[in-house]
Amino acid sequence: MSSHAAPTAPSGLHHRGVRAAVRYRGFVLIPQADLTWLVRPERSPMPMLPFRTPASSLADVKALVDWRLGDAT
Repeated sequence: MSSHAAPTAPSGLHHRGVRAAVRYRGFVLIPQADLTWLVRPERSPMPMLPFRTPASSLADVKALVDWRLGDAT
């Protein structure tokens, strides 16, 4: 018996219908089954609370995080 590690999809890409979570600027962007995104801080203290985004691309979610971080300063 040989043990093989399961292949992992690059962050943010589709792999057999499953999208992987993405780390970005201190946040974890988690794709949801309804095609929305859950954005959560990686650790505390949090510059902002977790939030959900409507269905959009990964680039749009990253831009939203950038925008909200700009408002937090």
